[in-house]
Amino acid sequence: MAQRIPAQPRKSAHTGVVKAVLGPTNTGKTHLAIERLCAHSSGAIGFPLRLLAREVYDRVCAIKGADNVALITGEERIEPKGARWHLCTVEAMPSRPDLAFVALDEAQLSADPERGHVFTDRLMHTRGREETMLLGSSTLEPMVKALVPEAEVVTRPRFSTLTHVGAKKLSRIPPRSAIVAFSAEQVYVMAEMLRRFRGGAAVVMGALSPQTRNAQVAMYQAGEVDYLVATDAIGMGLNLDVHHVAFAGLSKFDGHRQRRLTTAEMAQIAGRAGRHQRDGTFGALAGMGGHDPEFTPEEIYAIEEHRFAPLTRLFWREAEPRFDSIATLIEDLESPPPRPELATPPQAIDLAVLKRLAEDVDIASGVRGQRSVQRFWDVCRLPDFRQQGYETHSRFVARLWQDLRHGYLGADYVAQAIAQLDNPSGDIDTLQARIAAIRSWAYIAQRPDWVLAKDEMSARARAVEARLSDALHARLTERFVNRRTAVLMRKAGADAGLLPVRLGDEGAVLVDDEPIGHLEGFRFVVDPLARAEDRKLLLAAAERHLPGLLASRANVLVAAAGEPDGIEFEDTALVWQDTVVARIERGRHMLSPRIKPDLALDRLAPGCKAEVLAALDGWFAAQHKRHLAPILALDEASRDPASGPELRALLLHLVESGGVLPREQSGLDRLDPAQRDRLRKLGVRIGSLDLFLPAALRPAAMQAWHRLARIWSRPLPLPPESMQPVVHAKIAPAGYRRLGNECLRVDLAEKLLHAAHRTRLGTKARRVFLDPAVARSMNLSTAAYAALLRAGGFRVHMGRALPERAFGPPQPPLWDWRPSRATTASDAPPPPRPPIGAFAALADLVGR
Repeated sequence: MAQRIPAQPRKSAHTGVVKAVLGPTNTGKTHLAIERLCAHSSGAIGFPLRLLAREVYDRVCAIKGADNVALITGEERIEPKGARWHLCTVEAMPSRPDLAFVALDEAQLSADPERGHVFTDRLMHTRGREETMLLGSSTLEPMVKALVPEAEVVTRPRFSTLTHVGAKKLSRIPPRSAIVAFSAEQVYVMAEMLRRFRGGAAVVMGALSPQTRNAQVAMYQAGEVDYLVATDAIGMGLNLDVHHVAFAGLSKFDGHRQRRLTTAEMAQIAGRAGRHQRDGTFGALAGMGGHDPEFTPEEIYAIEEHRFAPLTRLFWREAEPRFDSIATLIEDLESPPPRPELATPPQAIDLAVLKRLAEDVDIASGVRGQRSVQRFWDVCRLPDFRQQGYETHSRFVARLWQDLRHGYLGADYVAQAIAQLDNPSGDIDTLQARIAAIRSWAYIAQRPDWVLAKDEMSARARAVEARLSDALHARLTERFVNRRTAVLMRKAGADAGLLPVRLGDEGAVLVDDEPIGHLEGFRFVVDPLARAEDRKLLLAAAERHLPGLLASRANVLVAAAGEPDGIEFEDTALVWQDTVVARIERGRHMLSPRIKPDLALDRLAPGCKAEVLAALDGWFAAQHKRHLAPILALDEASRDPASGPELRALLLHLVESGGVLPREQSGLDRLDPAQRDRLRKLGVRIGSLDLFLPAALRPAAMQAWHRLARIWSRPLPLPPESMQPVVHAKIAPAGYRRLGNECLRVDLAEKLLHAAHRTRLGTKARRVFLDPAVARSMNLSTAAYAALLRAGGFRVHMGRALPERAFGPPQPPLWDWRPSRATTASDAPPPPRPPIGAFAALADLVGR
């Protein structure tokens, strides 16, 4: 083994200016770095977070063009050929002496136990050819002066003031606030409480993917919710429109122990309040079950005045270890720092994984030679995105090394691993676990020395991460955001009249496109999913805005009443858009009903209501006249004194029976020839069995008359909607004559009887043979046909079929006609009366 040379500080070859821009949060340091980057011919900025690198990448692309800008992170690499400006995570910063400008953001993270050694190395050794900029907190100033003595220190003041306002209950936290918790469970509890009280909150945690985190922040920034619940991940790099920061706790588990936040950490988080020159406030969250966090006076003073203890040591680890063997590598990584200002950090997870796998003889025995050791170290440095500890992570790294030790990962193998994670179903925790796993594969896939078809596999991994992130954002929003309540609280506060209420499709009542209820006709119904606390506000909002909404709805109803099919009948109700708006009820007489408006129309203004009632009366009158014009003519004639009392009485009976009256009940025999002639001119048909008005037997006319009959409690069954020839009923509906168990429409009954008499007149025989085919075509049975003929004056006998003779087929049914009073009237269609005794009383019916 080569002898270990004591660690010495590396010297950076540079001739450019080094400038340290230090100050509290909200000083515009990052914006200054972007300006300086774009002012140089080339350069790079290292950021502590992937999402910050992506955000600035998009901004620089808009200035310089996407073909000239590179994005380099552990999980994503966009490197156009010839790119001159690079936006990177600190770990992925290229070490290139040809870059004109280099900047390191959040340089005070050099004191972070987990990643500080990387920042320290960049702070001391990464330089730009023309200019280097170190951005960080004022607490870093002593370390900059000690480790980078050539740097010019520039202190920038905070643009706005930060003020402590004491503890507040969650229900009294003002809008545009961020609530900071220090565990996922506490974040969920806070978000759930805000959903109930204030309509919801956006959620930001370190465990979320950058895309999900950005989507949640965008929802907050767009004003869809007024609250943000976050872990301490909010303290770095997120540009938010936050007015107040509330701490749900002042201690956290740092991976080793539960400890109180340092004053600098408190200030970093509280500094998110305020934006540019808008002042911000911070405070604790009261009412947390006896464990209320409280700031000490010293902490409050330090945060408000930006006075913090300076950093006295930065963490360091050998950045260029030897790769002669695993033992040599571990020895160099654990070597003491070369300067007193530097300290050995706690064991990072990559070193813990390396030492754990070095104890496995099967693995360590296969790592021989510098290239193999360096490749093994690269695999051990795979970030633990799943945050499951070094034991679990080391097993994943061991399996990865077994696949990589002899070459590359095949495209099929990587594609299968990525495809297994491509499942956007599941709850929040399940999706978070899948996103963490896919981030590991995204890191693996972008390594050209690990994966064949690197570009294709990287694109697949990013696409799966995007789908999972979208699903996680949807789950978070679904669980922690009640959009309706958020809109109500944001728009109205305590004044429901401020709500911008409008009427949507199908009667939905909306506030900023969020439904708060709907109109059923002219009744407002609160959304059944609304919380009990919201119902009073919703009803108040509806009451304030309903007059205008109902007036516009009334105009639509008036327009619909101008169309024949704009309104429909359901029994005795007038229905518009599936809502009853009025009913018909008894008037002075049967053909003059009244329109009774629905009680919901009382909500309309008097003038608007009168207009609606006039429109409904007009529509009903038009329908009444359209379908019942023949019966209305009979009704008018029944009131004419010139008709005479006998005819007037008959017409009244016809009107009350829907235009159909049995002949034996009509009093027709009492009419003189002039009255009979007037009856015919009114369209009344005088049949063998019935007097009827053919126009009244149309389906629409019969339905309209039956609707009126129901109001007057007439017991007749409802006629069929299509007025088919035959129905089966024990009581004949209006317009039908009962024949046993069958009922035949009266006009068709007259047609069959008239055909039978015409056949009788065509022969001199005593017996008449009739073919029942016409009756059967009407779906009338032979028995019912025989009953009809009996009612019309025929005597019917049923017998066996006549045998076939040489002169023809079996004879049709045999009928004989017998005179009756119903068929001997001078106006009846049957033939003249035969001489008395000319026909026998016997008739035979031969069934076929």
